[in-house]
Amino acid sequence: MTPELLCRILEGALLAADRPLSLEQMERLFEDAERPSRAELRKALDALAQACDDRGYELRQVGSGYRFQVREALSPWISRLWEERPPRYSRALLETLALIAYRQPITRAEIEAVRGVTVSTQIIKTLTEREWVRVVGHKEVPGRPALYGTTPRFLDYFNLSSLDDLPSLMELKDLGMDPDPARSRAETNR
Repeated sequence: MTPELLCRILEGALLAADRPLSLEQMERLFEDAERPSRAELRKALDALAQACDDRGYELRQVGSGYRFQVREALSPWISRLWEERPPRYSRALLETLALIAYRQPITRAEIEAVRGVTVSTQIIKTLTEREWVRVVGHKEVPGRPALYGTTPRFLDYFNLSSLDDLPSLMELKDLGMDPDPARSRAETNR
């Protein structure tokens, strides 16, 4: 198989897919006799990414694989295609999600200890329904509380390829965002 044909096949598959495709899923596009190696797949993906350099879209690796997406710089124009407003999330939901992302695995009680308030059942339900968090185990203490962690869908939604792409806590502090919501709330309530 020529590199050009491999690129066209991968491009077609990525355009047709309704979700990011992993390397394993791309391998399954081919019969055993014609299956390219991982190195050949990566080389073809690099060529596709390079071919998008002067386009309005890019090939992006996210948590669950590769996908084509509109370049972020074009979002002010592209977002006008949809009249619905993006969902607005409460501060409590975002704080809970941030604690799970940065301290996973974490129990609900540990989240509550940091935030200083009870975590609403609706917040956990919303995060699990969106498939951003899931139960990854149970803590070996009385009551065996659920341990929460993020999912590949969380990475996909926030355009991250891994948790290492999250801003560091120092970067958040430099942006004026205190990574310790309990301390921020205590200072606000003074």
